[in-house]
Amino acid sequence: MHASHDALRGVDLNLVLALAALLSEQHVTRAAQRLGITQSAASHALARLRELFGDPLLVRGPKGVMLPTPLASELGPSVQRVLDDLAGVLRGQDAFDPAVATGSVHIGGADYVELVMLPRLVARLAELAPKLDLWMHSYPTWGDEELAAGTFDLVIGPPRQGPRPAGAYERVLFQDTFTCVMRPGHPLADQRLTLARYTSAEHLMVAPRGTPGSLVDDVLAREGKTRRVAVAVPHFLVVPYIVRSTDLIATLPTRVAEVLAPSVGLVRARPPIELAPFAMSMGWHERKHADRRHRWLREQVIAVATEVA
Repeated sequence: MHASHDALRGVDLNLVLALAALLSEQHVTRAAQRLGITQSAASHALARLRELFGDPLLVRGPKGVMLPTPLASELGPSVQRVLDDLAGVLRGQDAFDPAVATGSVHIGGADYVELVMLPRLVARLAELAPKLDLWMHSYPTWGDEELAAGTFDLVIGPPRQGPRPAGAYERVLFQDTFTCVMRPGHPLADQRLTLARYTSAEHLMVAPRGTPGSLVDDVLAREGKTRRVAVAVPHFLVVPYIVRSTDLIATLPTRVAEVLAPSVGLVRARPPIELAPFAMSMGWHERKHADRRHRWLREQVIAVATEVA
Protein backbone atom coordinates (compact mmCIF):
# COMPACT_ATOMS: atom_id res chain seq x y z
CA MET A 1 0.00 0.00 0.00
CA HIS A 2 2.72 2.49 1.03
CA ALA A 3 4.95 1.48 -1.92
CA SER A 4 2.11 2.15 -4.37
CA HIS A 5 1.41 5.50 -2.73
CA ASP A 6 5.07 6.49 -2.91
CA ALA A 7 5.33 5.45 -6.56
CA LEU A 8 2.27 7.56 -7.50
CA ARG A 9 3.22 10.60 -5.45
CA GLY A 10 3.44 13.63 -7.70
CA VAL A 11 1.81 11.86 -10.65
CA ASP A 12 -1.35 13.39 -12.11
CA LEU A 13 -3.69 10.40 -12.23
CA ASN A 14 -5.75 12.13 -14.92
CA LEU A 15 -2.88 11.11 -17.18
CA VAL A 16 -4.04 7.49 -16.84
CA LEU A 17 -7.36 8.41 -18.47
CA ALA A 18 -5.51 10.39 -21.15
CA LEU A 19 -3.18 7.47 -21.80
CA ALA A 20 -6.10 5.03 -22.16
CA ALA A 21 -7.89 7.34 -24.61
CA LEU A 22 -4.76 8.02 -26.67
CA LEU A 23 -3.85 4.35 -26.87
CA SER A 24 -7.39 3.40 -27.80
CA GLU A 25 -8.07 6.13 -30.39
CA GLN A 26 -4.48 6.48 -31.69
CA HIS A 27 -5.53 9.97 -32.68
CA VAL A 28 -5.07 13.13 -30.59
CA THR A 29 -8.25 14.89 -31.77
CA ARG A 30 -10.48 11.87 -31.21
CA ALA A 31 -8.85 11.25 -27.82
CA ALA A 32 -9.55 14.88 -26.87
CA GLN A 33 -13.21 14.49 -27.86
CA ARG A 34 -13.47 11.28 -25.83
CA LEU A 35 -11.97 13.00 -22.78
CA GLY A 36 -14.02 16.18 -23.20
CA ILE A 37 -10.92 18.40 -23.45
CA THR A 38 -9.34 20.52 -26.15
CA GLN A 39 -6.94 19.12 -28.73
CA SER A 40 -4.22 21.32 -27.24
CA ALA A 41 -4.81 19.81 -23.78
CA ALA A 42 -4.67 16.29 -25.25
CA SER A 43 -1.38 17.12 -26.99
CA HIS A 44 -0.04 18.49 -23.72
CA ALA A 45 -1.08 15.29 -21.90
CA LEU A 46 0.72 13.19 -24.53
CA ALA A 47 3.85 15.27 -24.05
CA ARG A 48 3.72 14.74 -20.28
CA LEU A 49 3.18 10.99 -20.76
CA ARG A 50 6.18 10.78 -23.09
CA GLU A 51 8.27 12.50 -20.45
CA LEU A 52 6.91 10.25 -17.69
CA PHE A 53 7.63 6.99 -19.56
CA GLY A 54 10.72 8.17 -21.43
CA ASP A 55 9.15 6.88 -24.64
CA PRO A 56 7.30 8.54 -27.54
CA LEU A 57 4.37 6.12 -27.02
CA LEU A 58 2.62 7.22 -30.25
CA VAL A 59 4.45 8.10 -33.47
CA ARG A 60 3.11 9.37 -36.78
CA GLY A 61 2.45 6.79 -39.46
CA PRO A 62 1.02 6.92 -42.96
CA LYS A 63 -1.88 9.36 -43.58
CA GLY A 64 -1.48 10.94 -40.17
CA VAL A 65 -2.35 7.79 -38.25
CA MET A 66 -0.48 7.52 -34.94
CA LEU A 67 1.12 4.17 -34.28
CA PRO A 68 1.91 2.77 -30.80
CA THR A 69 5.47 2.03 -29.86
CA PRO A 70 6.25 -1.42 -28.43
CA LEU A 71 6.02 0.03 -24.92
CA ALA A 72 2.63 1.58 -25.68
CA SER A 73 1.33 -1.74 -27.02
CA GLU A 74 2.53 -3.40 -23.83
CA LEU A 75 0.93 -0.74 -21.61
CA GLY A 76 -2.47 -0.81 -23.28
CA PRO A 77 -3.99 -3.93 -21.64
CA SER A 78 -2.54 -3.06 -18.22
CA VAL A 79 -3.95 0.47 -18.31
CA GLN A 80 -7.38 -0.85 -19.29
CA ARG A 81 -7.33 -3.36 -16.42
CA VAL A 82 -6.45 -0.58 -13.99
CA LEU A 83 -9.37 1.53 -15.22
CA ASP A 84 -11.75 -1.44 -15.12
CA ASP A 85 -10.69 -2.26 -11.55
CA LEU A 86 -11.07 1.38 -10.48
CA ALA A 87 -14.51 1.58 -12.09
CA GLY A 88 -15.48 -1.57 -10.21
CA VAL A 89 -14.33 -0.04 -6.93
CA LEU A 90 -16.29 3.15 -7.60
CA ARG A 91 -19.40 1.21 -8.61
CA GLY A 92 -18.78 -0.95 -5.57
CA GLN A 93 -22.11 -2.06 -4.19
CA ASP A 94 -23.94 -1.83 -7.52
CA ALA A 95 -22.02 -4.95 -8.54
CA PHE A 96 -23.50 -7.03 -5.69
CA ASP A 97 -25.19 -10.17 -6.99
CA PRO A 98 -26.61 -12.52 -4.32
CA ALA A 99 -26.55 -15.45 -6.74
CA VAL A 100 -22.74 -15.42 -6.80
CA ALA A 101 -22.00 -13.66 -3.49
CA THR A 102 -19.61 -15.45 -1.14
CA GLY A 103 -18.50 -14.89 2.43
CA SER A 104 -20.47 -14.88 5.67
CA VAL A 105 -23.24 -12.92 7.31
CA HIS A 106 -23.46 -12.84 11.10
CA ILE A 107 -26.71 -12.40 13.04
CA GLY A 108 -27.10 -12.13 16.79
CA GLY A 109 -30.25 -13.70 18.19
CA ALA A 110 -31.60 -15.98 20.90
CA ASP A 111 -33.12 -19.40 20.23
CA TYR A 112 -36.52 -17.72 19.73
CA VAL A 113 -35.11 -16.35 16.48
CA GLU A 114 -33.59 -19.71 15.60
CA LEU A 115 -36.90 -21.51 16.12
CA VAL A 116 -39.28 -19.01 14.58
CA MET A 117 -37.28 -17.34 11.80
CA LEU A 118 -34.12 -19.27 11.04
CA PRO A 119 -35.59 -22.20 9.06
CA ARG A 120 -37.31 -19.79 6.65
CA LEU A 121 -34.25 -17.56 6.41
CA VAL A 122 -31.92 -20.48 5.72
CA ALA A 123 -34.24 -21.75 2.98
CA ARG A 124 -34.41 -18.28 1.46
CA LEU A 125 -30.64 -17.81 1.44
CA ALA A 126 -30.14 -21.29 0.01
CA GLU A 127 -32.35 -20.32 -2.92
CA LEU A 128 -31.21 -16.75 -3.54
CA ALA A 129 -27.60 -16.72 -2.27
CA PRO A 130 -26.41 -20.36 -2.21
CA LYS A 131 -22.74 -19.46 -1.66
CA LEU A 132 -23.38 -17.13 1.26
CA ASP A 133 -22.74 -18.60 4.73
CA LEU A 134 -24.94 -17.71 7.71
CA TRP A 135 -23.64 -17.64 11.28
CA MET A 136 -25.96 -17.23 14.27
CA HIS A 137 -24.55 -15.88 17.53
CA SER A 138 -25.86 -15.45 21.05
CA TYR A 139 -25.12 -12.15 22.76
CA PRO A 140 -25.22 -10.95 26.37
CA THR A 141 -26.62 -7.46 25.72
CA TRP A 142 -28.46 -5.86 22.81
CA GLY A 143 -25.39 -6.30 20.62
CA ASP A 144 -24.52 -2.63 20.15
CA GLU A 145 -20.79 -3.20 20.57
CA GLU A 146 -20.81 -6.12 18.13
CA LEU A 147 -22.80 -4.13 15.58
CA ALA A 148 -20.52 -1.10 15.86
CA ALA A 149 -17.43 -3.28 15.55
CA GLY A 150 -18.85 -5.10 12.53
CA THR A 151 -18.77 -8.48 14.29
CA PHE A 152 -22.54 -8.75 13.76
CA ASP A 153 -24.39 -7.63 10.66
CA LEU A 154 -27.75 -7.70 12.42
CA VAL A 155 -29.29 -8.36 15.81
CA ILE A 156 -32.84 -9.69 16.10
CA GLY A 157 -34.56 -9.54 19.47
CA PRO A 158 -37.06 -7.61 21.63
CA PRO A 159 -36.83 -3.83 21.15
CA ARG A 160 -34.29 -2.09 23.33
CA GLN A 161 -35.68 -0.52 26.48
CA GLY A 162 -33.34 2.45 26.66
CA PRO A 163 -32.31 5.13 24.17
CA ARG A 164 -30.46 4.03 21.06
CA PRO A 165 -26.73 4.77 20.95
CA ALA A 166 -25.33 6.91 18.16
CA GLY A 167 -25.39 5.18 14.81
CA ALA A 168 -27.96 2.55 15.81
CA TYR A 169 -30.89 1.64 13.56
CA GLU A 170 -33.88 -0.45 14.60
CA ARG A 171 -37.02 -1.75 12.89
CA VAL A 172 -39.92 -3.67 14.44
CA LEU A 173 -40.50 -6.91 12.51
CA PHE A 174 -43.64 -8.44 14.08
CA GLN A 175 -45.46 -9.08 17.35
CA ASP A 176 -46.12 -12.27 19.26
CA THR A 177 -48.46 -13.34 22.06
CA PHE A 178 -48.29 -16.05 24.75
CA THR A 179 -49.58 -19.60 25.04
CA CYS A 180 -49.47 -22.09 27.91
CA VAL A 181 -48.37 -25.67 27.27
CA MET A 182 -48.68 -28.82 29.41
CA ARG A 183 -48.58 -32.58 28.96
CA PRO A 184 -51.75 -34.37 27.76
CA GLY A 185 -52.28 -36.10 31.12
CA HIS A 186 -51.78 -32.97 33.20
CA PRO A 187 -54.46 -32.51 35.91
CA LEU A 188 -55.46 -29.22 34.23
CA ALA A 189 -55.33 -30.45 30.65
CA ASP A 190 -59.07 -31.12 30.48
CA GLN A 191 -60.15 -28.16 32.61
CA ARG A 192 -60.56 -24.47 31.92
CA LEU A 193 -57.33 -22.79 32.90
CA THR A 194 -58.49 -20.25 35.47
CA LEU A 195 -56.22 -17.82 37.28
CA ALA A 196 -56.57 -19.78 40.53
CA ARG A 197 -55.64 -23.04 38.84
CA TYR A 198 -52.79 -21.35 36.98
CA THR A 199 -51.23 -19.86 40.12
CA SER A 200 -51.64 -23.09 42.08
CA ALA A 201 -49.70 -25.08 39.46
CA GLU A 202 -45.92 -25.34 39.29
CA HIS A 203 -44.23 -23.64 36.38
CA LEU A 204 -41.28 -23.97 34.05
CA MET A 205 -39.80 -20.62 33.00
CA VAL A 206 -37.30 -19.74 30.29
CA ALA A 207 -34.83 -17.26 31.78
CA PRO A 208 -32.15 -16.48 29.14
CA ARG A 209 -30.11 -14.39 31.55
CA GLY A 210 -30.61 -16.68 34.52
CA THR A 211 -32.38 -14.07 36.64
CA PRO A 212 -35.75 -14.28 38.46
CA GLY A 213 -38.82 -12.44 37.22
CA SER A 214 -40.63 -12.20 33.91
CA LEU A 215 -43.47 -10.41 32.16
CA VAL A 216 -45.85 -13.07 33.53
CA ASP A 217 -44.70 -12.48 37.11
CA ASP A 218 -45.00 -8.71 36.70
CA VAL A 219 -48.61 -9.04 35.53
CA LEU A 220 -49.42 -11.46 38.37
CA ALA A 221 -47.89 -9.08 40.88
CA ARG A 222 -50.19 -6.27 39.71
CA GLU A 223 -53.09 -8.63 40.41
CA GLY A 224 -51.67 -9.42 43.85
CA LYS A 225 -50.83 -12.96 42.74
CA THR A 226 -47.70 -15.09 42.54
CA ARG A 227 -46.72 -18.41 41.04
CA ARG A 228 -44.05 -20.95 41.86
CA VAL A 229 -41.37 -21.29 39.20
CA ALA A 230 -40.10 -24.77 40.03
CA VAL A 231 -37.67 -24.99 37.12
CA ALA A 232 -35.90 -22.31 35.08
CA VAL A 233 -33.88 -23.00 31.94
CA PRO A 234 -31.93 -20.61 29.70
CA HIS A 235 -33.46 -21.63 26.37
CA PHE A 236 -36.59 -23.00 24.74
CA LEU A 237 -35.37 -26.21 23.12
CA VAL A 238 -35.53 -28.38 26.26
CA VAL A 239 -38.95 -27.08 27.35
CA PRO A 240 -41.21 -29.60 25.56
CA TYR A 241 -39.26 -32.57 26.90
CA ILE A 242 -39.40 -31.36 30.51
CA VAL A 243 -43.08 -30.45 30.25
CA ARG A 244 -43.88 -33.77 28.57
CA SER A 245 -42.59 -35.74 31.58
CA THR A 246 -43.78 -33.51 34.48
CA ASP A 247 -46.78 -31.58 35.73
CA LEU A 248 -45.10 -28.26 35.02
CA ILE A 249 -46.83 -25.59 32.95
CA ALA A 250 -44.77 -23.40 30.62
CA THR A 251 -45.98 -20.05 29.30
CA LEU A 252 -44.27 -19.57 25.96
CA PRO A 253 -44.34 -17.17 23.04
CA THR A 254 -47.16 -18.42 20.82
CA ARG A 255 -44.97 -18.94 17.77
CA VAL A 256 -42.51 -20.98 19.84
CA ALA A 257 -45.37 -23.08 21.21
CA GLU A 258 -46.59 -23.67 17.66
CA VAL A 259 -43.18 -25.09 16.77
CA LEU A 260 -42.46 -27.10 19.92
CA ALA A 261 -45.82 -28.37 21.20
CA PRO A 262 -46.67 -30.65 18.25
CA SER A 263 -43.26 -32.34 18.42
CA VAL A 264 -44.20 -34.14 21.64
CA GLY A 265 -47.98 -33.72 21.59
CA LEU A 266 -48.35 -31.03 24.25
CA VAL A 267 -51.70 -29.47 25.10
CA ARG A 268 -51.99 -25.73 24.48
CA ALA A 269 -54.16 -23.30 26.46
CA ARG A 270 -54.76 -19.58 26.57
CA PRO A 271 -53.20 -17.86 29.62
CA PRO A 272 -55.78 -16.81 32.23
CA ILE A 273 -54.24 -13.33 32.50
CA GLU A 274 -53.94 -10.50 29.99
CA LEU A 275 -50.38 -10.58 28.71
CA ALA A 276 -49.54 -7.76 26.35
CA PRO A 277 -48.07 -8.81 22.99
CA PHE A 278 -44.35 -8.31 22.62
CA ALA A 279 -42.40 -7.20 19.56
CA MET A 280 -39.33 -8.54 17.80
CA SER A 281 -37.00 -6.02 16.21
CA MET A 282 -34.05 -5.98 13.87
CA GLY A 283 -31.12 -3.75 14.73
CA TRP A 284 -28.07 -2.70 12.73
CA HIS A 285 -25.38 0.00 12.66
CA GLU A 286 -24.94 2.94 10.33
CA ARG A 287 -21.52 1.67 9.19
CA LYS A 288 -23.38 -0.91 7.07
CA HIS A 289 -26.65 0.94 6.58
CA ALA A 290 -25.96 1.98 2.96
CA ASP A 291 -24.08 -1.17 1.99
CA ARG A 292 -25.93 -2.92 -0.85
CA ARG A 293 -25.11 -6.40 0.47
CA HIS A 294 -26.40 -5.42 3.90
CA ARG A 295 -29.54 -3.81 2.49
CA TRP A 296 -30.25 -7.03 0.61
CA LEU A 297 -29.80 -9.05 3.83
CA ARG A 298 -32.20 -6.76 5.70
CA GLU A 299 -34.73 -7.19 2.91
CA GLN A 300 -34.55 -10.97 3.29
CA VAL A 301 -35.08 -10.78 7.06
CA ILE A 302 -38.06 -8.45 6.54
CA ALA A 303 -39.51 -10.87 3.95
CA VAL A 304 -39.16 -13.75 6.40
CA ALA A 305 -40.72 -11.68 9.19
CA THR A 306 -43.66 -10.91 6.91
CA GLU A 307 -44.17 -14.61 6.31
CA VAL A 308 -43.99 -15.31 10.03
CA ALA A 309 -46.46 -12.54 10.85
